Amino acid sequence: MSVQLRETAQALAQTLWREHTVYRERSGGVVIRGEHVQRWISLAPAGGRDEILIRAGRILDGGTTAPARSEAVVSLSTETVQLAATCRRLLAETAAGPTPTASRPAAPRQATNSAARKGRRGGRRVSGRGFGYWAIVACVVGIAALSIYSASVTS
Repeated sequence: MSVQLRETAQALAQTLWREHTVYRERSGGVVIRGEHVQRWISLAPAGGRDEILIRAGRILDGGTTAPARSEAVVSLSTETVQLAATCRRLLAETAAGPTPTASRPAAPRQATNSAARKGRRGGRRVSGRGFGYWAIVACVVGIAALSIYSASVTS
């Protein structure tokens, strides 16, 4: 099956992207990387005899890959054109999500429960000022108290 999977990946890569890299994973699957579009596609054997798991994800700055954002199980005997259509759908789903790079801010996440949708924080209060702020305030108060004390001792 690995030979058939590799041949399918080669044909699929040529259909999807002009510039691509195809390599085998340790688990026996095949990965197609499109560096110019910052996306990857993985083809791996699925539970069925003639089924493959297609997963799609992003390539992050520096060349590392982000976890898969979408996946589908397809028959390996499916024509390359239909496989390419499935891959394009998965890639479109991948492109629709927030970008996980440091150069672009992440999109706000949708609220999942009713308390979060109403704006409540579940009893947790956030002061708005962090530890650094309070450390500086403590230092200023300490210096002021020390200067008052030393002035009273010397006079």
